[in-house]
Amino acid sequence: MSFDSWWSEIADIGRDPKSGGYFRLVYSGPDLQLRRWFQETAAGLHLDFEADGNGNLWAWWHPELPGKALVIGSHLDSVRDGGAFDGPLGVVSAFSVIEALQASGFTPHCPIAVASFSDEEGARFGIACSGSRMMTGELTPERALALRDDEGMTMAQAIAGTLHDPRTFGPDPERLARIGHYVELHVEQGRGLIDMGAAVGVGSGIWPHGRFRFTFTGEANHAGTTRMVDRHDPMLLLARTALSANELARRLGARATLGRVQITPNSTNGIPSEIAVWVDLRAATDATLEQVLNELRLRVALDAAELEVAYEFLAESVTGPVNFDAALSDKLIKILGRDGSEVPILATGAGHDAGVLENAGIPAAMIFVRNPTGISHSPQEFAETSDCHAGVAALTKVVRTLSG
Repeated sequence: MSFDSWWSEIADIGRDPKSGGYFRLVYSGPDLQLRRWFQETAAGLHLDFEADGNGNLWAWWHPELPGKALVIGSHLDSVRDGGAFDGPLGVVSAFSVIEALQASGFTPHCPIAVASFSDEEGARFGIACSGSRMMTGELTPERALALRDDEGMTMAQAIAGTLHDPRTFGPDPERLARIGHYVELHVEQGRGLIDMGAAVGVGSGIWPHGRFRFTFTGEANHAGTTRMVDRHDPMLLLARTALSANELARRLGARATLGRVQITPNSTNGIPSEIAVWVDLRAATDATLEQVLNELRLRVALDAAELEVAYEFLAESVTGPVNFDAALSDKLIKILGRDGSEVPILATGAGHDAGVLENAGIPAAMIFVRNPTGISHSPQEFAETSDCHAGVAALTKVVRTLSG
């Protein structure tokens, strides 16, 4: 097999024929199909397959060797109507690296594992990187299993009938102790490498970010008979919140996104009784993120009082800044720059499992592959085949050096 063949095998899994985007929500049919593909691909490379207690997948090469393992990989799930490359590029590339090293007769001096972390996007149950967060103890299994999707199904219910057992969810210190380094290859989700004119680059860190839920409660009423002056309309508070978040993010150099809204009762001819909106905030520093959030909450409180609408606030998940292991990142830069080429270094505002592992004390690094559209979490997300191959070649050099 090869990168191109494996990429072709998964190209249609979970793809919407109308939009061309992917719906690979965790524990959905497409996600389970990709999990089976991962197991079959591992078997084809004579790797030892393992599904851990938190739903993460592992394929081990030479697990009998002494020393801590070098882990490579990413994730296979997607956001709703997402792109093909976010996640799967890293997993397919990792298998391609193992295949290339096996074909060359290379024997590592430490165990190597390909990992696919579960529910990295958090698109179904609302908390990103739940598989790695539970493994590291950052997320309790009780909270994770009680999370509900938009249809009201809990994560525990969604897992029923799969090869995963929710009773095994929780911290996995023994597994963490086996990992020496984690290197994640990922499509870039911005325009950094476009502007730098490079196919691949090395990540320096991840911006702090958080997901916050506001619930606005007003009074349901008739659209035609209720005077404007008599209304307690949560939609007005939603509109003001969206404008406030946009203005604050632009003024303070942050990112603010209102990408998910639930309206009750969601009727064309009725004033809503309740609206839940999820606000995604990201910034270069903790201080800026906190300033945006505090000012936004103040504006919401003032607007709610003026509009006579009640509100509640919940911080669903907050992740601090991540600086990838300096020594490991320096090694990657030296390895990839041996031919005299300059290796771009860039930070990202997108969260990754690499950040969760780094925060848990495991040296982590990232390799980014150019995205010529600069668009991600969308069907327009893309990477040229030649750049994908360049990413595989870069990761192969890194693995050969770090494990040789």
